Amino acid sequence: MRPLFFKTPTILTALLAVTLLPAGSAAQDTPPVEDSPVTGPLSGYMDFHFNKADGEDGVLDFHRFVLLMTHSFSSRVRFVGELELEHAFVEGLEEAGELELEQAYVDFLLSPAVNLRAGMLLMPVGIINERHEPPVFNGVERPFVDTVIVPSTWFDAGAGVHGSIGPGFRYRAFVVAPLNALEFDAAEGIRGGRQKGSEANVRNVAYTGRLEYLGVRGLTVGASLWSGESAFAAPRLDTSVTVGELDARFRRHRLELRGQFAHVAIDDAAALNDSAGRLVGVSPNVAEALRGFYGEAAYRIWNAGAPRDLVAFLRYENFDTQFRMPEGFLPLKEFDRDAVVTGVTYYADPDVAVKADYTYLRNQSGLFPNRHLLNVGLGWWF
Repeated sequence: MRPLFFKTPTILTALLAVTLLPAGSAAQDTPPVEDSPVTGPLSGYMDFHFNKADGEDGVLDFHRFVLLMTHSFSSRVRFVGELELEHAFVEGLEEAGELELEQAYVDFLLSPAVNLRAGMLLMPVGIINERHEPPVFNGVERPFVDTVIVPSTWFDAGAGVHGSIGPGFRYRAFVVAPLNALEFDAAEGIRGGRQKGSEANVRNVAYTGRLEYLGVRGLTVGASLWSGESAFAAPRLDTSVTVGELDARFRRHRLELRGQFAHVAIDDAAALNDSAGRLVGVSPNVAEALRGFYGEAAYRIWNAGAPRDLVAFLRYENFDTQFRMPEGFLPLKEFDRDAVVTGVTYYADPDVAVKADYTYLRNQSGLFPNRHLLNVGLGWWF
């Protein structure tokens, strides 16, 4: 779960790099030599932020406290779990934070090509959803495309296969619980529809998968798909949702580039708006298509290795949760947005990142002001 250029400083983090690499990696699929039960180390990541929007008071937030744990029952069977506390504490219906079980699965390691996994799974969609620890991305906050279009962190109960095939390819493919279309909205699209493995309705299951190519040094190219019938809460609807995504990451010497494109299609969105409007009295104005993309360039100004490691970056994002509306519905232009994010990341250690960025967030509506944001953060992984 760390970039290729990180140097692992300790035996502990070396072990974590093997046990907690993204699903389907070659290192992860290789069983340990020992066949006796071994409890893996407790690990985790945290991030602490200062956020200041123009015209508003600054906010200090201990955004995430996450614990990860692993246990090997044998060389062929292992458990991975992740428990996350957001915004420091939980009080009454998530008014002050939330506690989430983001991962809790058992792997049955059969061969490098085919392995089985079941439990609470991260959806293998996009760059950030599976690898979202603070030291592995630039910027204090996660990219907008990876929170508004791809609803990271996106997890649910399910089962499937993963492995490595051919020269440089790896894959994940899972059957999972679907989204709840009645929880979609205009501002955040499908994000509210995540069932999160909590007594999830599976009248119709969803399917998701990802294929990655790593055959060229320094390059990772990925394609992801999620598809499922999501209208179980309103039986007379026929709302299928499809999320498609393409991404690429490339690093050569001091330069690192990454980009991502994501598209969401929602069938029968007009009937969904009508049905939801009858229930709550107001139409959610859900679009039939959402779209987002970004490109980022980063350069290592100081490249002598931590603690002499400094990265400057620039990212442009465009994301629209009202990209195409069903007939009879007008798009809300405040949700057609783009952002320019620029800043620095200083690595005091390969696993400790001090970050600062300036974000200019703009929308296409003349009724809502554009925003200027200053963010400072400290994130670490152990």
